[in-house]
Amino acid sequence: MQQHPTPRVPARTTAPLYRRGRRRSALVAALLATALLSTAAHAPVVRADAPAASPEAADCPSVLAGKARCYTGRDAQGAHYAIAVPTRWNGSLVVHAHGGPDLGEASDPARSTGDLERWAVMVKEGYAWAGSSYRRGGYGTRMAAADTESVRRVFVDRFGRTGRTYLHGQSWGGNVAAKVAETYGRKPGAYDGVLLTNGVLGGGSRGYDHRVDLRVVYQYYCGNHPRPTEPRYPLWQGLRPDSTMTAAGLRSRLRECTGFDADPAARTPLQQRNLDDILAVTGIPERALESHLRFATFTFRDIVSTRLGGRNPFSNQGVRYAGSHDDRALNAGVERFAADPAARRDLSFDSDLTGSISLPVLTLHAIDDPTAFVEHESAYRATLRGAGRAHLLVQSFTRESEHSGLSDAEYATSLAALDRWARTGHPPTPRSLAAACPAVDRAYGAGCFYDPAFTPAPYASRVLPRPGGRHWPAMTAGQERAWSRIDGVGIAP
Repeated sequence: MQQHPTPRVPARTTAPLYRRGRRRSALVAALLATALLSTAAHAPVVRADAPAASPEAADCPSVLAGKARCYTGRDAQGAHYAIAVPTRWNGSLVVHAHGGPDLGEASDPARSTGDLERWAVMVKEGYAWAGSSYRRGGYGTRMAAADTESVRRVFVDRFGRTGRTYLHGQSWGGNVAAKVAETYGRKPGAYDGVLLTNGVLGGGSRGYDHRVDLRVVYQYYCGNHPRPTEPRYPLWQGLRPDSTMTAAGLRSRLRECTGFDADPAARTPLQQRNLDDILAVTGIPERALESHLRFATFTFRDIVSTRLGGRNPFSNQGVRYAGSHDDRALNAGVERFAADPAARRDLSFDSDLTGSISLPVLTLHAIDDPTAFVEHESAYRATLRGAGRAHLLVQSFTRESEHSGLSDAEYATSLAALDRWARTGHPPTPRSLAAACPAVDRAYGAGCFYDPAFTPAPYASRVLPRPGGRHWPAMTAGQERAWSRIDGVGIAP
C-alpha cells in the first residue's frame, strides 16, 4: 500500500496560556511528565516504550474521500484505533473518546473507524483526528482514558509533535475524556483543551441512579424481569450472570408489560397504566425507555458480575418514589438494597470526577437529550465548583433532542471557540457561540440551535438523590489519593 509522507506541523504563532510548561527545557518537561504520571491515582499504565505496530494507511470514510489520509492500527495494549490527517492540516489534533461502553469482549476495529465517519466534521475543519476503540468492551473508565492517551502517543510517535491537542468525548466518552483531562492533562504539552458533548458527567456512582430506579420500578409493575417461574436474583445485578436473555428478549418483555412501541389505542388499560407509572416515577422519556432498560440490564450485569466480582455498587435506600397512581403501595413493595461500600468505592474511583483540571473545558449539550439528561451539566459544574476550577468551564446548550449526534455546524463552532480560548485565554460565552454558528453553518447546512439563555436544573431535580448525594464532587481529590493506595482498587483494565 502506498505510504504517504509525514505531514508537516505548522509552527505555533501564539504561546499557549495553559501550557507554560512547554517553555521549559525538554529535560525538565520530561522529568515533570514522568513524575506526574507516576503519581496519577492508579491510572492504568500507558507504556510508551511497548512494541506496537505503526499506523498503516487505510481507506478513509467516503465523507473524507480526497480530503484526508487515513490510518489504522493497534496499540501495545491491543486497542484498535483510527487516525485521519487532513490534506490541508492546521497542525493540531483532536483525540476522541467514544461512548458506550460497548459490551464485546475484544477491541472492535469498526468502532474507531465509525466514530471517524461520525465526527468527520473535525477533519473537515482542518484538525487531525485520532480515536481508540479501547482494548476491550465493558465498563472501565480509567482503562478507556489510558487507551485514549495511548492513541495520542501513537499519533505523536508517527507524525511528530502537534500544534495543539484537544480532547473530545461524547456520551460516556465525555466521562472518559474528563477523566483523561484529570489524569493525563497536567503533563506539559499533552492537551490544550477539552470539548465534552452530551456527556455523562455525573460519574458512575451517581450517574446511573435513574437506571437503578428504573430497574426496580419496572419489576414492581411488570414482574417479568425475572418472571416468577425463573431463577430469582437481586435486581442490582441487572441480569443474572448465566442468563441467555438477548436485547430482543428484553424488548419482548417490555412490550408485553407496557405496549411501549404500539399505538396507544392498541394497548390494554393495564399496559397503559404500567407505562404511565414507570415514566412518571423515573422521569425517563418514553422514546428512550427501552435503551435505558437495556443499560440497567446488560451493562449493570457487566459492571457487577464482570468488573466488580459480583459485588453491589448500587443503592436505593432512602429513596422515595413519587408520581404513580399509588405511591404508598409502590414504596412499600419496590425492592430495596444497599451498596457494598467497597464496591461503591471501586466504581467511584474508576469513574467519578474530582474536578481537578488545569485545562479549559467547553461543553455542548442537547437540552432534550433523552439518554444523558442535560442535568449532567449541573453535576459537572458543581464538581468543578467544589474543586475550585469552575473558571475553566464554559457550558452551552442547544434545542436539540438527540443523544448520539448534534449539528456539524455546532461541533465546528465549538472546536473553533475552544481553540481560540486556548490560544488567547479569552473564553467564549453561550451568546458568542450562538452568534458565530450561522457563518460556520454556511458550509454545512446543518442548522444552529443554541439557546444562550438556558440553565439546567440541579442534578437532584432529575435523578432522585441518595442520602449524601447532593454534594459534589462525588469523589474528592483527597479521596482519590487515599483510595489510590489501596491494592486492587477500582476496575481492572
